[in-house]
Amino acid sequence: MIHHFSISAQNPQHVAEVLAEVMNGKASPFPPHPGSYVMLSFDTNGTAIEVYPLQTTLQPGEGEQDLQFKETSQPAHFTATHAAISVDSTQEKIEAIGQREGWRVVRCNRDSFFDVMEFWLENRVMIEFLIPEMTNQYLTLMQPENLQKALPG
Repeated sequence: MIHHFSISAQNPQHVAEVLAEVMNGKASPFPPHPGSYVMLSFDTNGTAIEVYPLQTTLQPGEGEQDLQFKETSQPAHFTATHAAISVDSTQEKIEAIGQREGWRVVRCNRDSFFDVMEFWLENRVMIEFLIPEMTNQYLTLMQPENLQKALPG
């Protein structure tokens, strides 16, 4: 189970607020790193998404030192990082929010296994939102006996 993850954004506060809207949560400043925000879903799993300024990187500390927040002068525009998140929302709501923001939103089918709503934060970071019927498809596929049948070879 993933409890939280982090992404970077050009406008961390706005991205956290939009995520909170889709996920029925709340956005708040993230004290460990000024200029960062966190979306808290207030679910029983403690689901959260930390949103850092675009130029922020996380790097290992030295010795027993915790992670270090470092700034880069050349942030990447796109990233391979993404997440699939089940939401108690509708396709129409997700599409309306994306349209309002000018961000790409498209319903996609993943190789006939399950559907997702690709939601492109700032048109650069993808979150796959799974509305309830998509969550059921995904969870059915991911049951060990079904997953074994779906794997090649």
